[in-house]
Amino acid sequence: MLWTRFFIVSTAFDLPDLQAVTQRLLQNPDDFAKELRPLYGRQTAAQFKQLFTDHLLIAAELVNAAKAGDSAKVESQRRRWYANAEEIAGFLASINPFWNKRTWRSMLFEHLRMTENEAVFVLSGQYEESIREYDSIQAQALQMADVMTGGIIRQFRIK
Repeated sequence: MLWTRFFIVSTAFDLPDLQAVTQRLLQNPDDFAKELRPLYGRQTAAQFKQLFTDHLLIAAELVNAAKAGDSAKVESQRRRWYANAEEIAGFLASINPFWNKRTWRSMLFEHLRMTENEAVFVLSGQYEESIREYDSIQAQALQMADVMTGGIIRQFRIK
């Protein structure tokens, strides 16, 4: 969540660290894949990495379109982003019997809604609101982590 916020802020203010922040943000899918690989194998980890990478690239296009005031492109990217979240939810449910597509879909859609709100708040100069939204995003990310961890523990009976 932190690197997404850095990306939003760096994009909004044309900060000179944007390229470095973007590269670090795009490391997250690889980090996840490395953790999933021992449990689910190379192919599954690679599929998740691609879905997550797509998620971040679509989000970046959405933020850039919002910054440019291109409402048609914002809407197009928003549709792609939600379709990608739907695909991620289905994928996660397919690899772990203790992960439910409906639950993941709900959490991911909430995450997208909050992240878009955060970007809008930053882009429109509502900084206190953006910070409050980021706090909510962090709390929700911990809930997603709990669901992910709980499913892995149940699936593999890790004690």
